[in-house]
Amino acid sequence: MANFTIADIKALREQLGTGMTDTKKALEEADGDMEKAVEILRLKGAKGNAKRADRSAAEGLIVAKVGDNGTATILELNCETDFVAKGEKFIKLADDVLEAAAAAGATNPEEALAAPMNGSTVAEEIAALAAVIGEKFELRNVRQVKGENFDVYMHYTSKDLPPQVGVVVGFTGTDADTAHGIAQHIAFANPSFLNREDVPQETIDSERKVVEEITRAEGKPEAALPKIVEGRLGAFFKQIVLNEQEYARDPKHTVKQIAEQAGLQVVDFARLKVGAGVEAEGEE
Repeated sequence: MANFTIADIKALREQLGTGMTDTKKALEEADGDMEKAVEILRLKGAKGNAKRADRSAAEGLIVAKVGDNGTATILELNCETDFVAKGEKFIKLADDVLEAAAAAGATNPEEALAAPMNGSTVAEEIAALAAVIGEKFELRNVRQVKGENFDVYMHYTSKDLPPQVGVVVGFTGTDADTAHGIAQHIAFANPSFLNREDVPQETIDSERKVVEEITRAEGKPEAALPKIVEGRLGAFFKQIVLNEQEYARDPKHTVKQIAEQAGLQVVDFARLKVGAGVEAEGEE
């Protein structure tokens, strides 16, 4: 007769979130030893993680935290299904990973995965819960935002799911309402850069080449090409540069103008969206 009770099965399932059959089998194999059963279940899950490596993890959530050292951290933790994404265990894991990443001052996923967490590392803790849940988990994005003050905006695309879009704005000034409005604008408009000077030269050169080809194909006079190209490049910057975008709530003014009117200066920002770029990654 196995040296464990129904209460032991229940306790282990609550601890790890495993199925009834797998939990019972692990306890039988461990002869009732709870610690050994945990190791058996995690080893089984780890083997499953390897098999799931090529799966797409396009669901998940965004979490953010403002620190007390002039920085804020925002990250995207992914899983395979929205059912898992809205589960308590996954949400708690995301919050714990955020705390660890912020404490370590992580600025990218690699630094965050190496950060200490619960006596191990973030990478090991993510793998452990993924093994138990039976889905692929991935810490896809981690960003650190700098500033004197911060606004955090989380956008819910469904009332049943955790935040799918998150924005952190670092700014100087005291007008919190305007800062929050700018954060909402960023969530909607998805700028890539704060200022024109931040756009990589290779990106500008590539866009200029495309614009020149299009303009010539339209039969525009050669003498007029430089002016037309520069005008179209300006429109390109208005699409990707935050300070040059038309403010969503007042399109007659740019974001920079709105900020200046409120005595603000945006110094940094980050926007993350769950699953962004997953298909492109899979095609490479």
